[in-house]
Amino acid sequence: MSKARDRLTAVQIKNLSKPGFYHDGGGLYLQISRFGSKSWILRYTLNQKKRDMGLGPLADWTLAEARERAKKYRQLVDDGIDPIDQRDQEKARMHTERLEADRKRRSFEECAKEYHAANKDDWKNAKHADQWINTLTTYAFPKFGKQPISELTREQIREVLEPIWKTKAETASRVLQRIRTVVNYAAARDYCAGLDSEQWDQLKKALPKNTKARAVEHHASCPHDQVGALLEQVRQSRSTDSVKWAFEFIVLTAARSGEVRGAIWEEIDAKTKTWTIPKERMKAGREHSVPLSTAAWDVLQQAQGRWPKGAEPSGLIFPSEKNKPISDMTLTQLMRRMKQTYTIHGFRASFRTWGAEIGHFEHDMLEIALSHIVGDATVRAYHRSDMVEKRRRLMGEWAMYLQGKSSVAAPPNNGG
Repeated sequence: MSKARDRLTAVQIKNLSKPGFYHDGGGLYLQISRFGSKSWILRYTLNQKKRDMGLGPLADWTLAEARERAKKYRQLVDDGIDPIDQRDQEKARMHTERLEADRKRRSFEECAKEYHAANKDDWKNAKHADQWINTLTTYAFPKFGKQPISELTREQIREVLEPIWKTKAETASRVLQRIRTVVNYAAARDYCAGLDSEQWDQLKKALPKNTKARAVEHHASCPHDQVGALLEQVRQSRSTDSVKWAFEFIVLTAARSGEVRGAIWEEIDAKTKTWTIPKERMKAGREHSVPLSTAAWDVLQQAQGRWPKGAEPSGLIFPSEKNKPISDMTLTQLMRRMKQTYTIHGFRASFRTWGAEIGHFEHDMLEIALSHIVGDATVRAYHRSDMVEKRRRLMGEWAMYLQGKSSVAAPPNNGG
């Protein structure tokens, strides 16, 4: 046995009780605290810097084990590697791997509730926020709520939707939209890889057609191929110009009735031809921008014509005769006088159906155009200048379709 190393014995260690450091050799020390606890310390010098590295308590590491550990770390020092730094790096790596593993193990239900908690204040009322999570609780959670979202498959989503796709068409559509929102959110948080637009399209193609079921369920949405003719009827009607312009603007922008009826000139940017609705007037409580098509801009020009030449218009764009917002009932009565059962809100569905089935525009673009909540990252992406221009093309194609001049008879290249 070398006199420079292995100086201590198991019996000595057992009998030692005085606080202090007891050298075993090679920088390995037994440390006894003033409270009597015993632990191992390795002292070494690297780059002229002295360091003490804790090797754990005597209760966990015997003398022989402590010597083996000290030997391993001395070898690192000989190679110019600081064992404390390496251990810290290894701990950090393992911590990162654990976090990554935890992310991958997050269940669909956990992700859905996390998204709901983070975004529920964006909904205008608590009832809608409750409905959002309740549809998933009813239909999705029983099937794959506890499953890691990273393992969720299109087949599982299809199995949830298929039983209700025809019998509860609108509900099924909302369930699909909300599942997709959760998956997109989880992908943005690196909980899963997510599904691309093509995979979502494939999923919808694997489901039976539910257009007829949706129509039976609502009796409210005008078929998109009849909207253009209905617009012309409204133009020829005896309603006031303000009512006719408001109706046409609703159809062309796919906006909600209240958003258009309350629209003011100060929300219109003439330079960019964009209508920006403040969050206070939006259902989701988020500012929403609408790139205006040429047809929509023409409606505004007609409305502006009521102002004296050179005057800057202000206030309501489509006021009633009493200079107050047009009532929702006024627009409803417009449809009744034309012997139509369509609701004003239903024209948003007409636009949505056209965009998916005829225009073949991607899901998220259509959802953003309708100011639906699809996740913060997606919203930010569709407010980028290039995406705004793609949305402008979407609204332009819709206007052209209504005029019978559409160029989207075949699926267009939407640029992702």
